[in-house]
Amino acid sequence: MQRTGVAKLPLHYGKAPRWLVIRMQKLAREIVTIIVDEYGSGEFLRRLSDPFWFQALGCVLGYDWHSSGVTTVVTGVLKQVVVPEEHRIAVCGGKGKISRQTPAEIEAIGETFGFSESKIEQLKYASRISAKVDSAAIQAGYQLYHHAFFVDERGDWAVVQQGMCEHDKTARRYHWLSENLESFIVEPHSSIVGDVKRKTVLNMTAKESEGCRKASVDLVCEPPRKIMRLIMSIRPACQKSLSEWLPETDEKEWSLPPSEVLSMPRTINWKTLKQLYEFKPRNYEELLGFKGVGAATVRGLAFIAELIYGEKPSWNDPVKFSFAYGGKDGVPYPVNRRAMDKSIQMLRRAIEDAKIGDKDKLKALSRLRVLVPKD
Repeated sequence: MQRTGVAKLPLHYGKAPRWLVIRMQKLAREIVTIIVDEYGSGEFLRRLSDPFWFQALGCVLGYDWHSSGVTTVVTGVLKQVVVPEEHRIAVCGGKGKISRQTPAEIEAIGETFGFSESKIEQLKYASRISAKVDSAAIQAGYQLYHHAFFVDERGDWAVVQQGMCEHDKTARRYHWLSENLESFIVEPHSSIVGDVKRKTVLNMTAKESEGCRKASVDLVCEPPRKIMRLIMSIRPACQKSLSEWLPETDEKEWSLPPSEVLSMPRTINWKTLKQLYEFKPRNYEELLGFKGVGAATVRGLAFIAELIYGEKPSWNDPVKFSFAYGGKDGVPYPVNRRAMDKSIQMLRRAIEDAKIGDKDKLKALSRLRVLVPKD
């Protein structure tokens, strides 16, 4: 096994066996309790936003460390063992239909922590807009199916959510942290983890997409009939030179069959565009957060913004941590031993202090050593 700090997320199907989940819950509860007591809830949220630490936690708990299931199982276990009254942290949301319960769960925990109504609405918005960004503003072929929202008693929060690409059976995990977050739109992630770096990804969160974002806002503030005329004026050229609008790529797996993500939408939601025109968003965040705006609307506006106004969106994949701490051979960059050691030391100390049997401690420490690169 390569000990490089690589966070690969191939799709693995099936459920974790019950006996494993029970043991994971027991150890996870001890680890969370010790970290919160010793370092505080804020540090626990920061650790969750660290892709290597999150992956290491899954390994320590006994789950396949390289599997996409780490995300869903670890967050599911944390939701079972984290007690708001004891740990001063709550876990909302989850996988599939459970993720839709996030707003109601935020409201409930807001009452427990004594948050004001405005604070609860801010947290619900953070949950909603983070999901919208990763499903519509970044279009790499991944459909979100998991959303976990962590919040502490001070109102600080972290998001761990994941999408899957059925085409090549890979997953991608997105980490968010409220601390030092300056914008929900411009490069907001603390990290993005994936096994595949695409060569053609519509990335409206990139700084390079600022002009395209502004042009998109200007477009929706125009009467829908004007947008229709613009689309009709470029449709013949669009049909002939769509491939010229997209960056060149030699990724045959991604280009065959053509990805729906990287094409002009076949239909336009004129009802949503009319509502946007009446609403007149002041910025791209308001545009993206508007109900009814999805990937097709974002893609269509970006398409028109470039072909008509010359404002190009970014096509650079924002995956930042395919190698969370670098590789042992220096690819893509040398291992950051200080950062790696800090994460591992925190977990090791938590395991050693945990109120579990010596045999379980030895097994957990043994699993943790798998992630430590050799000299």
